[in-house]
Amino acid sequence: MDYVQMGTNKVSRFVLGSNPFSGFSHQSPDMDMLMKRYYTVAKIKETLFEAESLGINTLIARTDHHVMRLLLEYWDEGGRLQWFAQTCPEVGDHAACINRAASMGAKACHIHGGVMDFLLAQKRLDEIPAAVDMIRQKGMLAGIAGHDPEVFTWAEDHLDVDYYMCSYYNSAHRDKSAERVSGNQEWFLEEDRRAMTALIQTLSRPVIHYKILAAGRNKPVEALAYVARNLRTGDAVCVGVFTKEAPHMLREDVELFERFIADRGCP
Repeated sequence: MDYVQMGTNKVSRFVLGSNPFSGFSHQSPDMDMLMKRYYTVAKIKETLFEAESLGINTLIARTDHHVMRLLLEYWDEGGRLQWFAQTCPEVGDHAACINRAASMGAKACHIHGGVMDFLLAQKRLDEIPAAVDMIRQKGMLAGIAGHDPEVFTWAEDHLDVDYYMCSYYNSAHRDKSAERVSGNQEWFLEEDRRAMTALIQTLSRPVIHYKILAAGRNKPVEALAYVARNLRTGDAVCVGVFTKEAPHMLREDVELFERFIADRGCP
């Protein structure tokens, strides 16, 4: 496994995502429920330990009580993955989420992508510098996520962060609500993927590329080859897995990614 440096932290170039653990399929309410039923705490911990065995050292997961409870069990059982925490608006404001992340030992914290999109639409991004300062004061790396490229264009001029999380797809407008609503229409357009990856090449901070599989709509071979072509030195990729019908998915995704990185001679 390759590793990159983000601030003071060594991060595996393949980072494990957790949307499926929390039942966020971005497909349908029925799929959301299927994920929730499948991913018991025991199954999630099994997946985390498998990730460790493959050389992954970083998990991105929400600052909700479900995630924090399962991470406590996992770490008490000897787990070693570091947590990059994501704020989640349904359980509190920026400060509440940042405090929860810090209290549970998160190494980094970033503002939820839907929140950033929403604040952009509402012309309220001036709230974010204070939140970034608070993350740093708590001893964590600070970042932001987003689906709309304009979030990062703004951030380049207004923020000092350690990393960005850039979604390949702007799959649902967040102008009225920061939080995704299960069952609402979502779209995954190639033009959005091209726009975000073109922007990434110009950004001044390390980027964690995410939503690269279009929530299961893209084939892993194509999606991971595309990521490998667009990763810069210092960038990483975040991938979630749903292993109910494909028990070896995580290993296969990591092997594909490492092969494509090696083929392009990525530093």
